[in-house]
Amino acid sequence: MKQLVTTFLLLIFTCLQLAAQKPDLIVKSGEKGLYLEHKVVAKESFFSIGRLYNVHPRHVAGFNKLDINKGLQIDQRLRIPLTDTNFTQKGNSGTPVYFKPTAVTALSDISKQHNQVAVSSLKAWNNMTGDQAKKDGKLVIGFLLSKEFPSVTLKVKPVEPVTEMAAQPEVKEPVPAPVKDEKPVLPESKPPVEKPQVVVEEKPVQPAPVITTPSDNSGQGFFKVYFEQQIKKTPVSKEETVTSGIFKTTSGWQDEKYYLLADGIAPGTVVRLTNPATNKTVFAKVLGEMNGIRQNEGYNIRISNAAAVVLQAVDTEKFILKISY
Repeated sequence: MKQLVTTFLLLIFTCLQLAAQKPDLIVKSGEKGLYLEHKVVAKESFFSIGRLYNVHPRHVAGFNKLDINKGLQIDQRLRIPLTDTNFTQKGNSGTPVYFKPTAVTALSDISKQHNQVAVSSLKAWNNMTGDQAKKDGKLVIGFLLSKEFPSVTLKVKPVEPVTEMAAQPEVKEPVPAPVKDEKPVLPESKPPVEKPQVVVEEKPVQPAPVITTPSDNSGQGFFKVYFEQQIKKTPVSKEETVTSGIFKTTSGWQDEKYYLLADGIAPGTVVRLTNPATNKTVFAKVLGEMNGIRQNEGYNIRISNAAAVVLQAVDTEKFILKISY
């Protein structure tokens, strides 16, 4: 009898564990960028959901155009934004975020739809060799960074040995051929040797300054280079003086990635912020809107606390900034 009771309890416990397991994270895309969909359950709030997905609750409210001071309803569906703070498409560790193709789709097209993620990464994460994803399959396109979800490290096959083997025959095969055919003309065999040496210098290595430029911004932020690229396509058309506040975030203290909340500016836009009182300038990316949040009344924008420190605007609750984009 005791064995039957014990077996019955184990079955119940197993069922509860299975019910508690979190489903796969499926990415979706909209006008404001990539996001996940969350179904509200009992006792959940903006704050608990924000903690779950490692995103500020105000960003969740703004992304869904909801009032953070109002409660949520059971079975209500929320869009959870995927940003630089809670989502990565580098490395191979975190909670996998999947994309489900509804038809056979080229990996290059999937890359364009998901932040230009490298096709080589898509192949490595999903152990693929071809250039197309199957219909109704599950494709890892990045990783959620949250302590509330189980983290995994995907085993990927190294790509470098493949490229080395492909490069070797191209250099070795052409070089011996002319030497054998033209034995009397020994001086002419030297130029072919010099040409590979010039190629080995690899002029493509020159993009190294481009890689290092985001950090060479005189303390003005990681996004300065992106602002300069942005205004080449669309010159600065708006310069305003606004009233700003501060929101707290862990981003920006080491990586110089500064952010702001603002209405009427498309998320992802990089803006220039200047403190007229100190002449300090930073470049920040728009995370979302401020609509529907009572605490934002009287403010035009809010900037991250790391950006406020660089602008030397942390001694007062409200301060004046100049914004250009």
